[in-house]
Amino acid sequence: MFYVLSISLAALCGLLAVLSVRGLLRFGSTRSRAQLMWGGGLALAAAAMGVETVVYLGMVSVPILQAYVFLSAAIVGILSLGATKILKSPRIERGYTAYTLATSAVVGVASFMTPLPTSMVTSGIITGNPPLMLILLSSLVTVPATVVLLTATAVSLRRSRRWQTLMMAAGAVILGAGGTLYIASFPIALYYAEFLGILLLFLGLVSLPQGSAAPAASPATSSA
Repeated sequence: MFYVLSISLAALCGLLAVLSVRGLLRFGSTRSRAQLMWGGGLALAAAAMGVETVVYLGMVSVPILQAYVFLSAAIVGILSLGATKILKSPRIERGYTAYTLATSAVVGVASFMTPLPTSMVTSGIITGNPPLMLILLSSLVTVPATVVLLTATAVSLRRSRRWQTLMMAAGAVILGAGGTLYIASFPIALYYAEFLGILLLFLGLVSLPQGSAAPAASPATSSA
């Protein structure tokens, strides 16, 4: 069981890393801000899965747990920035981007300044909750991000019923349920739920047409 779970976590981490590179490469060719955010969000997800892997292998330290708390909040926030393009409001997009980056920075500083007990880890699984202050600060990122993801999904469904939008909805619901699973001390399910939710969101967002993102004659003329 130990080896199976270790290999599974490492494989999921590798897959997220590959998807992240795919998104960042697409950003390099299209200069689409959404691709950058999706690639960045998946990079954070790969890092979080990497932390889960090394913790399961027995490498537990306070800095690793602090990084995990920060990554858990930042993942959803950065991914949600890739969905703001669907809302077709530059003002909302700029304001929400500034808010998300600022609150993510606050969570990052607070996470690395707050001592976390290694007792959060049980049998190689991160089961314990961080201090209440970190939970409240993280909610400043995760709650608005979940609202943005669900709103973008609803707007897309209203415009046209596509299978990509259904994948986005499923991914957002699964990610939103992640906190409930964590609090309910269902850690293994949480690990896989996080991965599945992020994967569905990524596949849905990347495949969904982005407003004026019509095929262009050359990459140089594209300005998503």
